[in-house]
Amino acid sequence: MNFAGKVVLVTGAGRGIGREVAVSFGALGCHVAANDITPINLDQTIQQIISAGGMAEDFVTDISKKMPVQSMVAQILDRWEHIDFLVNHAAVEPHAPLLEMDAWDWQRTLDVNLSGAFYTTQVVGRVMREQGRGVIINIASLRERTRNSKERAAYVASIMGLIGLTRESARELAAYNIRVNAICPWSTIPERAIDLIGDEAMGSRWLEDISQEALELPRDAPGMVMLLCSDAASEITGKVINFEPAQANQ
Repeated sequence: MNFAGKVVLVTGAGRGIGREVAVSFGALGCHVAANDITPINLDQTIQQIISAGGMAEDFVTDISKKMPVQSMVAQILDRWEHIDFLVNHAAVEPHAPLLEMDAWDWQRTLDVNLSGAFYTTQVVGRVMREQGRGVIINIASLRERTRNSKERAAYVASIMGLIGLTRESARELAAYNIRVNAICPWSTIPERAIDLIGDEAMGSRWLEDISQEALELPRDAPGMVMLLCSDAASEITGKVINFEPAQANQ
């Protein structure tokens, strides 16, 4: 995969999968617009990309509000003139029992995890529509490492909403040659997904509705994102690809 000259916006690029994805794009020749709400972790991402010979710039923005997203996208276009890929990774995850959760925590989770993805998809989607092409990837992670926690109502609700947004966005944007997919790391094994959701019937229905591509898929999140952004996946859109990275078995 050669993404030389392509431009990618990665939200939540200061940590975790977001950082790994940003670094992977940089290594493949992409110009990386790395976003996070604070420069503290983002600086390390940028340095890692540049030290490996890649090109990246930081865009410190709160993507939970539309106007900052519009401003950020305008800056990216001023710098590179186009946006080929969007990866929505930014997320917050408060831990509080449902009956005791503060309204601010609930709203902030929906604002960042769901509304933020909506704003970036809408604003960048308009750019991609004018370009006649584009790929959007949503990271909808129900992390296995926290599966025993029952205090995740806001987070799980936001991720389920993100899965719905992925599918509906794919339907609407297909006419503009824009592909939209989601990956769900750490949620392959049914018992784990059901444990995460906390409801066996609901979990079973959710699992039955998740698409499993008949492909030999990468076992790491950055690899999955690279594949879905490549021409090899030109026919794949509206999918929620559910998988367990290889390292989760180690």
